[in-house]
Amino acid sequence: MALPVKSLTSDRVLSTRLADLSTAGSCFVVAPCRGTVVRAYSVIANAITVANATWSLEINDVAVTGSTVTVTQSGSAAGDVDICTPTGANLVKEGDNIEFVNAAGSTDTCITHFYAVVRPF
Repeated sequence: MALPVKSLTSDRVLSTRLADLSTAGSCFVVAPCRGTVVRAYSVIANAITVANATWSLEINDVAVTGSTVTVTQSGSAAGDVDICTPTGANLVKEGDNIEFVNAAGSTDTCITHFYAVVRPF
């Protein structure tokens, strides 16, 4: 049996949860080290209807460039993953807050899990 390939990356994956994607609000994680937010993900717990929902990232209340994501309601289902790759204003230092800002838009209560990938430097 072949052994899995060992990952050489030191990326840190941070997670948080929002109680309802269909209600405007925010959830937060704390940066554990100095680094760059290289990706962010959301995964929904159930389908949303009527309209798309959107979310974005902020670091210490400053918008992260290239982080606006649309969660499409058409054909949505539990487990749908959406992703962004920030392009600017995405540097963190230990203790910075990383905020997932939900602008809502959809209907149906939908628990949503968020993940930020921080690459230390």
